[in-house]
Amino acid sequence: MRIEVVTLFPELIHQAASWGVLGRAQERQLLSVGTEDPRSHVHDVHKTVDDRPYGGGPGMVLKPEPLTAAIAAAAARCPAGSPRVYLSAQGPRFNQARAQALSRMPGLVLVAGRYEGIDERVIQTCIDEELSVGDYVLSGGELPALLVIDAVARLLEGALNDARSSIEESFAGGLLDWPHYTRPEEFAGLRVPEVLVSGDHARIRKWRLKQALGKTWRVRPDLLLAAAGQAGEGQPDAADKAGWAGLLNEFLQDKQDPKGSANED
Repeated sequence: MRIEVVTLFPELIHQAASWGVLGRAQERQLLSVGTEDPRSHVHDVHKTVDDRPYGGGPGMVLKPEPLTAAIAAAAARCPAGSPRVYLSAQGPRFNQARAQALSRMPGLVLVAGRYEGIDERVIQTCIDEELSVGDYVLSGGELPALLVIDAVARLLEGALNDARSSIEESFAGGLLDWPHYTRPEEFAGLRVPEVLVSGDHARIRKWRLKQALGKTWRVRPDLLLAAAGQAGEGQPDAADKAGWAGLLNEFLQDKQDPKGSANED
């Protein structure tokens, strides 16, 4: 998969994308991350890519000419059908379902804004969709672009050392992840739950699902309600969901009876 980022700070993208899962995916030739700097498409001595907003107000706006040229150059290096995405606070919220959809695209052009944003005419003529990574303000679109790249890259077949990692993690089935433990078996007076060292894989699966349901219910009940009503790829089927209520009740009972939860399954 080829991903191109239109950015005023290409080194920020290249440095971050050279480590961990992203670096490994590129080494395995599963992913290619490139950049296009709008400054490469201006010819004045100051390399001007921004100007004051019409109507007044603080800050600067990225000019349409160098930005549209940079988007076109980036798109030309991507396969046909690669969407052009602007990272914007005005876009719909990026989530795991959107990451899964983007991972099936032949390529991706991500446009990272700066300052007060980009000229609206660029969005009207050169952008296929906008995406927001949350309800907060950042200095630019580079960090959101890297977030999208990371979420998409780990879904590419072969990017992770264990393919189960992309299936058995938070949001993959609409739920938060279950608690994880490693050696030593006892730390700070706290022991690993007995079920996890039992070797009984059926009990372990049940315990993990119960913990995921309970954590989602306590921390993100909105996700639990949404997951219960969703269907489709990556979502549990109706038969699986039918047992969720019983497991959630067990989780709540375990929390009310800590003595009985030490060997919970």
